[in-house]
Amino acid sequence: MSDFKIRDVRAIITHPPGARTLTVVKVETDEPELYGLGCASFCKRPTAVAAAVDDYLNPFLTGKDPGDIEDIWQSCHMSSYWRNGPVLNNAISGVDQALWDIKGKVAEMPVYELFGGKSREAAAVYVIPQGQDRAEYEEHTRELLEQGFRHIKFGWGSGMTEHDKAFVGPTVITDKASLDSGSILEPSAVCRNIVRVFEQFRSTFGPNPEILFDVKAFMPPIQGLALAKDVEQYKPFFMEDIFTPEDNDYFRLVREQTSTPMAMGELFSNPQEVVPLIKDRLIDFLRLHISTIGGLTPARKMAALCEAFNVRTAWHGSADVSPVGHAANLMLDMNVWNFGV
Repeated sequence: MSDFKIRDVRAIITHPPGARTLTVVKVETDEPELYGLGCASFCKRPTAVAAAVDDYLNPFLTGKDPGDIEDIWQSCHMSSYWRNGPVLNNAISGVDQALWDIKGKVAEMPVYELFGGKSREAAAVYVIPQGQDRAEYEEHTRELLEQGFRHIKFGWGSGMTEHDKAFVGPTVITDKASLDSGSILEPSAVCRNIVRVFEQFRSTFGPNPEILFDVKAFMPPIQGLALAKDVEQYKPFFMEDIFTPEDNDYFRLVREQTSTPMAMGELFSNPQEVVPLIKDRLIDFLRLHISTIGGLTPARKMAALCEAFNVRTAWHGSADVSPVGHAANLMLDMNVWNFGV
């Protein structure tokens, strides 16, 4: 690796048809055709991330050894003085993932081999059924189950997708016409409908498919606690983001009153914020968005911390991650012992 130097670092903002705005960082070396790609997708602020990459990280990294991944990560992280925000972390992530990509190409190995090899032959994934109405949704769910998928995810929140509307239904809000109007929501009605959805799913598909439900952190905390208790009987694989990061202490009440598994982390940009939830065993799945915390380098360390406390990984994916980012997620999934989904 020391034979190569970084020649150029640049952000590429893309908007594939039907997808969100995704950002990829390309790190080129002075060896012709040797380059790496990394995910830096902060869909809400892509141009801010691109500016951080092009205006600051490019001149900072040009001429450095691309093999010094740890040193590059630490220097990029500390050099801005103020750190751990989603803009700068996504910029660093794009570089970090690209450097691991380069190292894998030089070694002629998949990156999980550089991490220590495989812990499994394949990684389970969750799928999100689609449908314009409940009949279509249930038909698609059956097709996915027949294909061998066993983890079915659905959820509720602002910006509901068609599958959310079809399965959760418009009655989650007091005014049917307010799905897209930003009207006031009624949390009690939302919670009752979510419980009904669990009941309908189990009665339709039986006890074996795993249910992953994304609450989107829009509930008042005490109602989130009640919801966790109410759905326990339906054995969810996990409930995601039942509280906001500001309400983390409520997880202690969940642990005291129910065994419903908890997933948390998508909204964190500073990995240190989630450490108390891990060490106190208040969550079951770490749901961090890898690019928002700075890439594979910090994600590996968080996975190792989780292993000591029997917390499994469930890195945030979905449409907020580029194909490059999904590939990076998979490298960790294949390697870490405490992989969840």
